[in-house]
Amino acid sequence: MIKDSILRIASSNIRFANPADGMNDWHNRRSLWQSLIEGFSPAILGTQEGRKPQLDEVTELLPKLVRATDHREWIDERMYPCLFIDPKLFSLNSSGDAWLSETPEIAGSKDFESAFPRLCTWANLTHLDSNKKLFVVNTHLDHVKDETRSQQIDVLIDTIEKENTEHSPIILMGDFNEDAFGNVRKKINTRLESLLDSWQSFSHAEESSHHKFCGHNENGARIDWILTDKSLEPVSIMLDKSHQEEVWPSDHFIVKAEFKL
Repeated sequence: MIKDSILRIASSNIRFANPADGMNDWHNRRSLWQSLIEGFSPAILGTQEGRKPQLDEVTELLPKLVRATDHREWIDERMYPCLFIDPKLFSLNSSGDAWLSETPEIAGSKDFESAFPRLCTWANLTHLDSNKKLFVVNTHLDHVKDETRSQQIDVLIDTIEKENTEHSPIILMGDFNEDAFGNVRKKINTRLESLLDSWQSFSHAEESSHHKFCGHNENGARIDWILTDKSLEPVSIMLDKSHQEEVWPSDHFIVKAEFKL
């Protein structure tokens, strides 16, 4: 094993392609987003939002990463969380989706009064240098109701318990549409006790990660998280606030974190 090898992880709500966003439509900001991701060189990237055509563009923009979606049968109108993996650092052993409903195996299923069908995507990985296994999950929860998110996170945790058969260290990331002190986080803390929030470990001040294409949101919260197993020692975590004049890479800041394996 390579001692103290650094693992870089990024999570980004890429905002769906929407011409109504004007100068911040995807086609105007995608090259900026690409440069910020490539400049960080994540071994693992989780994206949220985006339908298949936009996610196909993301795949082309990031040729060094492999999208873990061979398991998926796409539905045209749905937006998906995706995982992208550096194949020079990790082998992808298996992957899958679970829809956050009473029937998680049924694609596009929706329950708990969710505004849209929501899902999580997961991947079993092996670090090539150390042979360390990881179970990575990326999700996007309902943006309207607290109780909906509370029931969706139960399905997500049930999925982890079912699919993480080797009990590998867990990485959980995504857009949770809730601050770090609500019911979703409380359930994670209770049922997945091994997970830590590096943001809180470093005692960073809470701030909004969703900024509405303007760089600040006084009424917002840190809803985009990267939670990792205690066996991953945090080195750094930040919200990347880069932009080019009035063009932003997304309406969410990219979360970038580094860990020691």
